[in-house]
Amino acid sequence: MARKISQAFFLSNTYLLRERSNNSLIRQKRLKCGFAGILSCALLFLLGSPVQAQELHKIEFAAEKIDGGYYAYRMRQHLVSDLNGGNAIDVTARYPDGPTIPGPTIVIKEGDEVELTLYHQFDPATPAHEHVSVHVHGVHYDIESDGTLEYINHFKDESAIPVMSYKYRWIAAPGTAGTWPYHDHNMLTHNGAEDRGLYGAVIVNPASNMTVMSSGNSRQTISLDTVAKDYVLYLFDDAFAGTEIDRATGQQSYGGANPALTAQKNTNVRFHLIALGTNFHRFELPGYNWPEPGTDQLVSAKTLGPIEKYVFTVHATQNSIYLDTALNNLLLGMRGAFLVSE
Repeated sequence: MARKISQAFFLSNTYLLRERSNNSLIRQKRLKCGFAGILSCALLFLLGSPVQAQELHKIEFAAEKIDGGYYAYRMRQHLVSDLNGGNAIDVTARYPDGPTIPGPTIVIKEGDEVELTLYHQFDPATPAHEHVSVHVHGVHYDIESDGTLEYINHFKDESAIPVMSYKYRWIAAPGTAGTWPYHDHNMLTHNGAEDRGLYGAVIVNPASNMTVMSSGNSRQTISLDTVAKDYVLYLFDDAFAGTEIDRATGQQSYGGANPALTAQKNTNVRFHLIALGTNFHRFELPGYNWPEPGTDQLVSAKTLGPIEKYVFTVHATQNSIYLDTALNNLLLGMRGAFLVSE
């Protein structure tokens, strides 16, 4: 089921950017103009998108074999520059030195572009034809950057192999703000190997740099600059995996299965949930509520199905636990500590 959903994302994403001009990506806008939105859509065509291109992220990934027969992505380099490649800043120190499961979380903003070069570095004995790739959800890209095999995309194999790297190009176009999974799609089979460790996330922050959280029993709009930490939690069929990001430094840390998440009291923190696997989940954080996106409601639980994602922000005031209360997952012990210190 999850695979079918993943392929559905492929179909929708590649449809957006199939046109090419002088071998460069076209920054194409997806405009769904219903009857009530015709005027606003027409204005966007005439005046252009309110989201302007921001930064270029030049990233080098290595896919490596690790202990236990698993595989992982490693951040080799991450340079952030203007779109012409000037004024580059090296932010590679944000990431651990070695390969990690989950893979590195790539944090960008609406309007940014990404050039990601993937290197196949399993071991010298790997057959020269073995594939590994990066297939991303949510952002826009050309057909050449889908990260799938010719069997699926009817274009070509879009993989790194032991003797050749592969470059992917993504655009965080208007409307792509959110948190999105990426994963291998080509290793061993056309379904890929995220179940062997080759997966991670892309956070696309909104161009407005604003978000909404609860303040008591009301909603409050805040700047993302006031958010102290991001927690990226992957919901598998029997455990959470996660990454904790210090937003002041960008530093990323990994805590294994059901990791303990830490926060300073009276700081704002943001949760990013990505459901992998095939189960449905019910996420809860006792003692907290948050605004349900697109509504005026405050909620204290969220049900997610395969490949669904969900982002919310809370004001850290007390210790709690995060847990999956869907019965099977609850019995399997899907829970972790949320530790708030003075």
